[in-house]
Amino acid sequence: MRAATIRRDTKETQIQGSLKIDGRGVSEISTGVRFLDHMLELVARHGGFDLKLRATGDLDVDQHHTVEDAGIVLGQLFSKALGDRRGINRAGYFVLPMDETLAVAAIDLGGRPALVYKDLVRTRLVGDLQAELAEDFFGGFASHAGANVHVKVLYGRSSHHKLEAVFKCFARALRYACSKDKRLRGQLPSTKGLL
Repeated sequence: MRAATIRRDTKETQIQGSLKIDGRGVSEISTGVRFLDHMLELVARHGGFDLKLRATGDLDVDQHHTVEDAGIVLGQLFSKALGDRRGINRAGYFVLPMDETLAVAAIDLGGRPALVYKDLVRTRLVGDLQAELAEDFFGGFASHAGANVHVKVLYGRSSHHKLEAVFKCFARALRYACSKDKRLRGQLPSTKGLL
């Protein structure tokens, strides 16, 4: 069973999370930032992952620590649940329309962290989320999952649609990258023989 549980406590945040990769898209999310909760619920649903994440943080100071640390914990959960990553597809991509918006995400779980992120959001807030922190969330994920994450909104009008398209497409790309291929059973997804 590809599952993990993490507890991460810092001076700024306390986060508990659990993940089942081969789940049914069920989630219980509470971060104190309702729009982030909604986006993580979408990640679970569109990825087919069972995800629980409860975060408390210094939101009276700023959202930054809570949002970035939620990304860190999500990355740690995937890294732990994937183990040595034998038999997975390793890479995945998805193109997703969200009404007038079109976004693309590509992920490689090959062990090397990198993030390229362009969401075209020009507003300070989307719902109650400080919009610029979405990039910090994905940066935390990429660093701690050992993943290349490329996300780009190609065009769109609504800032809500842009961020929603980003999170949905990220989830769908991650779902494929994590999925197992019977032909690759027992193989590391690398010609180097290690990740």
